[in-house]
Amino acid sequence: MFENLQERLGKTLKNISGRGRLTEDNIKDTLREVRMAFLEADVALPVVREFVKQVKERAVGVEVTKSLSPGQVFIKIVREELEKAMGEANEELSLNAQPPAVVMMAGLQGAGKTTSVGKLAKFLKERKKKSVLVVSADVYRPAAIKQLETLATEVNVDFFPSDISQKPVDIATAAISHAKKKFIDVVLVDTAGRLHVDNEMMGEIKDLHKAINPIETLFVVDAMTGQDAANTAKAFDEALPLTGVILTKTDGDARGGAALSIRHITGKPIKFMGVGERTDALEPFHPDRIASRILGMGDVLSLIEEVEMKVDKEKAAKVAEKVFKGNGFTLDDFAEQLKQMKNMGGMMSMLDKLPGMQNLPDAVKGQMGDKTFIQMEAIISSMTKQERARPEIIKGSRKKRIAAGSGTQVQEINKLLKQFTQMQKMMKKMKGKGGMQKMMRGMKGMLPPGMMGGGGPKF
Repeated sequence: MFENLQERLGKTLKNISGRGRLTEDNIKDTLREVRMAFLEADVALPVVREFVKQVKERAVGVEVTKSLSPGQVFIKIVREELEKAMGEANEELSLNAQPPAVVMMAGLQGAGKTTSVGKLAKFLKERKKKSVLVVSADVYRPAAIKQLETLATEVNVDFFPSDISQKPVDIATAAISHAKKKFIDVVLVDTAGRLHVDNEMMGEIKDLHKAINPIETLFVVDAMTGQDAANTAKAFDEALPLTGVILTKTDGDARGGAALSIRHITGKPIKFMGVGERTDALEPFHPDRIASRILGMGDVLSLIEEVEMKVDKEKAAKVAEKVFKGNGFTLDDFAEQLKQMKNMGGMMSMLDKLPGMQNLPDAVKGQMGDKTFIQMEAIISSMTKQERARPEIIKGSRKKRIAAGSGTQVQEINKLLKQFTQMQKMMKKMKGKGGMQKMMRGMKGMLPPGMMGGGGPKF
């Protein structure tokens, strides 16, 4: 998300430098570019006007300190205003209620409501250590009930059965009653969606809300609808006392207009964002971290949290111990690293959270997509145990066999073996005193400008 805005703002903010003072004249062009960047990102016009006005008021006349250039001062102001526009800090779910805490999900059809129920159930179970019951009150779409049951099984939470002959209010109240008897902490209620906002739908969802009195009413909205997402959220907020928003499909949205518009238009915080199709692809929405990403400063905190949650520390420790003891780094170890990266959403998902990565050329980014990783795994899986342990024996006929088995070409086998050899050399540098520093020095030339003093990608 925000690729287009990030690129445009990056170029714009580079232009305001080398001045001793920020004046109305020397920031006029920059503000115009910021305004255009926001409009192109499909940010709602009232949000753009307010944002530009606030940045201008704060920036004009600001003295540049000895330690900061005018560009840095301006970027600091832009970052703070971005955070303010999106809500300043992450707002967690309020679940401090007599169990069960009831959470109702609302939204239009196709926004990803049912999938978000499954993701949220997994998040609450694994990261908040809550027992969760999910129930579908969508009596118009039988497939929705079956879909939720499948998701509940996948994420290992309780599912309360329902069918299309029942009334939504009866389904939800029966599920809450069941949760009370079983001492379940949280009940997630999935509701019916429509293709557009209509009176009948709003009337029904109001009745349901009144009957179950949820502690959280979350509006699920597709990020790719841009500022329309904010307008739909406003319509729902007028009908229901919304407590927050889940922004879905952010991985497919290069603009980010919805994220920057929703808080301003509805006054409601974005609490989560869906970042992929997997059941663990739901992240708490941190405005400060998102502002950093937009300005190309990365999001290292989220990356650290992701590593903490998704990396198998035991396996990682075994590989590290093996390397430090000098027992080498094999293709089996390489395959395990690929699997761990895939668990974290792939290489690009990780790189997006590192500072300066927007400077990577598109050709380099293309080599780091999920497709490349799937291909690498297929190649290694097509090797024998002996070949994975001793890649130097992989010559002509073996390469042809591996290529046929993995559905690739011999040049792709050569490319993987070359990358593996480079990684082996890097791992060897980690042995002994000062090993980590040696390895980091070896990586310098591979990084984009501005990172660790690297002189640009040399892939």
